Amino acid sequence: MKTVLITGAAGFLGSHLCDRFILDGYKVIGMDNLITGRLNNIEHLFKLENFEFYNHDVSKFIHVSGSLDFILHFASPASPIDYLKIPIQTLKVGSLGVHNCLGLAKAKGARILIASTSEVYGDPTVHPQTENYWGNVNPVGPRGVYDEAKRFQEAITMAYHNFHGLETRIARIFNTYGPRMRLNDGRVLPAFIGQALRGEDLTIFGDGSQTRSFCYIDDLIEGIVSLLNSNYSQPVNIGNPSEISIKDFAKEIIKLTGTDQKVIYKDLPIDDPKQRRPDITKAKNILDWTPLVHRSDGLQKTYRYFQNLSKEELNETEHYNFDKYIKK
Repeated sequence: MKTVLITGAAGFLGSHLCDRFILDGYKVIGMDNLITGRLNNIEHLFKLENFEFYNHDVSKFIHVSGSLDFILHFASPASPIDYLKIPIQTLKVGSLGVHNCLGLAKAKGARILIASTSEVYGDPTVHPQTENYWGNVNPVGPRGVYDEAKRFQEAITMAYHNFHGLETRIARIFNTYGPRMRLNDGRVLPAFIGQALRGEDLTIFGDGSQTRSFCYIDDLIEGIVSLLNSNYSQPVNIGNPSEISIKDFAKEIIKLTGTDQKVIYKDLPIDDPKQRRPDITKAKNILDWTPLVHRSDGLQKTYRYFQNLSKEELNETEHYNFDKYIKK
């Protein structure tokens, strides 16, 4: 039985990865300090003999006994509410955390996959975004703590690959959605659904012309596994190239939920990207991967998950004040 360590295991993406590797017959070691992750995402795994959980901050020294075949580093705040509230921890998990994971991979002779992000492209001047685009990032803006943490993460990963010969993989993940997302994480999809379920107006930042491309979680996990099992060490975009404006997406959510909310507009925060769409040519050619779940089907599954939340969970929202990040 092969063993995989998954950091950020109690988070949205990490918990689905735990499920997938358990299903594939691996011994899974999940690691999370629970700063944004939630134990209820993985509590169904605790009774299994081939699952272990370490409540640990990867920014500190990591010790795992026994052999490791794979490491998937998914520990990181990933939403504006989180990384604006805990900027130092965000930078540390993308620097000290990835350094510790790379060192552990080197010591164990394990292959490591790093979860990077489309945010390395910043507010892009190239559309759609290809892996050879270097990005347009403001390192000292409010989003810089996340964007630059991920860019450093890629750089040190490639340094370990080139200098130590470590087997590394880098996934540049675009907007992903599905069950286990947090309603209060500040991202557009759960924010819209949460507002609709609570009978609130849907809030659009900017004029709604900015675009996003949403990939359903099942497709994303399939892409991650395909990349891990490949022989390709350079960054690969993993996302769905089906692009939609935020204004049109709000209409889709209103139709999906059967609600009659108004849409209200607020100013766009500093450095918020105007467009997001992955070029997935590499993923198609190298991994033979392409997303299969249509947005309408994925939204139905996601909406049913949110409908089943308790009233306490539904109202457990955290409205971060973005006003200080608005250009005056």
